[in-house]
Amino acid sequence: MTLDFSRDKPIYSQLVDRICGDILKGKLLLGDRLPSVREYAVETGVNVNTVQRVYKELEAMDLTETKRGQGTFITTNEERIVELREDMKNLLAQNFLTSIEALGFSREEMLVVLQKKS
Repeated sequence: MTLDFSRDKPIYSQLVDRICGDILKGKLLLGDRLPSVREYAVETGVNVNTVQRVYKELEAMDLTETKRGQGTFITTNEERIVELREDMKNLLAQNFLTSIEALGFSREEMLVVLQKKS
């Protein structure tokens, strides 16, 4: 299975977001083993070097840890996942606010629309 990637963001960054999303949705659980770099490269249809960068980025974010000879695993630190959830919520909210302000809508207008939708 290869994935479709957008052109406005680096592929490694899109894959980091995808894995973060899988963690937040519970598709990947604390302590789960990620596929090997080669397996994930084949699965996503990207270069092995790109996947290495993805795994390195996830480790720098303290979301994964690599165990020598065993592979890469999702962190078992539940607090880090809670932080990730908060970070993602804040990022989405900021992107939303930036988008509506760029289009000339006020926050109050959008709150009314959101309340009608819920």
